[in-house]
Amino acid sequence: MIKVVKARDIMTRTVITATEDMPLTEVISLLLRWHISGLPVLDGEGRVIGIISEHDLVNLAMDGNAEDTTVGEIMTREVVSFHPDDPIADIARCFSERRLRRVPIVEEDGELVGIISRRDILRELLRRYGVAAE
Repeated sequence: MIKVVKARDIMTRTVITATEDMPLTEVISLLLRWHISGLPVLDGEGRVIGIISEHDLVNLAMDGNAEDTTVGEIMTREVVSFHPDDPIADIARCFSERRLRRVPIVEEDGELVGIISRRDILRELLRRYGVAAE
């Protein structure tokens, strides 16, 4: 029987996150420091309430003041997320259909437990073919 690979099998468990009140300059620094293109926004209980991406920031780039603008002002509030037990095939399909780059992995109560990016899916593809990822 073929094992169904689930989100928990490939998700990144240490997730760089933001809060609604963070200035955009701080988020830009995090994206550049960690070589990532977006991050979940959490409330005080660790639940996902939004997501902010390079795309969001570039849209603001020259028209706004990143130092005086907070994450909560420009983040995407309608977040597509998955449960740790969801098959990665469903996540890959969602990436393709909705042109997403990353999805938070959350428990039933909305608590963030990981994140999966398109890069994680690509690593899993290589693993399936017995090729070591760089």
